[in-house]
Amino acid sequence: MSPKNTSSKIHPVRLHPDGSSAIQAEYETQQALYDLQPALVKRFLEAQAQKLAEALRKNQIQAGFTLPDKVTLDDIPDDGRTLAAVPADMREQLVGGVINRLTRSDLRTALRQRLGELEGSPEPAVAASARLVRHALGVYLVHNLLPSGRSVVYRAAEGEEIATLPAETGPALTPDSAITQASDAIVEEGPADAGRGELQVPYVPAARRFYLPQWVAFDDQGHLLVNALPDAEAALAAMQSFLSLLHTAVSLAPYMIGDPVYQQKRYGMLGQLINQGRALARYETAEIVRVIRQRAAAHDLNRGLSLSLPYFDDQALEIRTHDFEVIPAGRIMFVPAFVVRAAGEEQAKVAQDTRLSPSTRKYLLQELQVLAAAFEHR
Repeated sequence: MSPKNTSSKIHPVRLHPDGSSAIQAEYETQQALYDLQPALVKRFLEAQAQKLAEALRKNQIQAGFTLPDKVTLDDIPDDGRTLAAVPADMREQLVGGVINRLTRSDLRTALRQRLGELEGSPEPAVAASARLVRHALGVYLVHNLLPSGRSVVYRAAEGEEIATLPAETGPALTPDSAITQASDAIVEEGPADAGRGELQVPYVPAARRFYLPQWVAFDDQGHLLVNALPDAEAALAAMQSFLSLLHTAVSLAPYMIGDPVYQQKRYGMLGQLINQGRALARYETAEIVRVIRQRAAAHDLNRGLSLSLPYFDDQALEIRTHDFEVIPAGRIMFVPAFVVRAAGEEQAKVAQDTRLSPSTRKYLLQELQVLAAAFEHR
């Protein structure tokens, strides 16, 4: 189906009694150190971050990076600020390799460990340089590598914790401008139109209610907005990759949770992914019903029937399947009541399955109900 996403379960940021976030304070501390650096050092750090980010995206087994030759350590006035030199033999760093592959350790883990070792160095310039590389990489992954979307407001369905439904009012539903904006449209320019400017093809209103309209495949009625099912699956994979990169940034620099841009992008994409993942599962369930009816009419289900019912797991953030048997293998004539009975039995099992989150169970139960209802009184 779609590639698995490695995002962890959703937890709130814990606050101190005074209401301030320790993570936010850590983010501000690291950002303050970064802001102290001269422009040339910042550009050097950005180049290292870009190189490491590309290695992480390509899932390379090995990557190298270089520490700056000098860094600023103290927050003192510009006219009295001095740069601390990084020892030449510590500047070039190499992480990962064949050993990591043999131990099933990925580049991200190796990089996190190496930066931690460097931050513990007794040499202040080395420790500060490692902190700066970590921060530059986290910022690059969140700010530069991922597109920014629309201002959106989601609300949670009754009894659910995660907001996934576009709000009925809010920034996303303001009246359309007479001039289409690039953020609201697919921008195209063909070879024949070179020099004539950009052709902007607006997204439908249902798509503009979400963070990144280009990855919206279903409207709120479950209608397909893209050309075919593979396009919807590709959109889901793109959203999973988006959140996976955010998770990579936080795994390398946990304090990036305190970054307002991270919060905005995670909020916008998490609600969109879960909403569209559930819509895709419902659409595929309807396709299963259609295929069963088609094969039953052709008497092609008289040798048994097993189903893999798709559902979206909102903790794993991926499509999974609930597998069960409707008719045992053998020469048994298909009867619609068999589907109704099997779906009812599976509903009883799913209702007691504590491995699933309450909201995941809710939507899987709804799909089983749809399956049963489709074959009642037939």
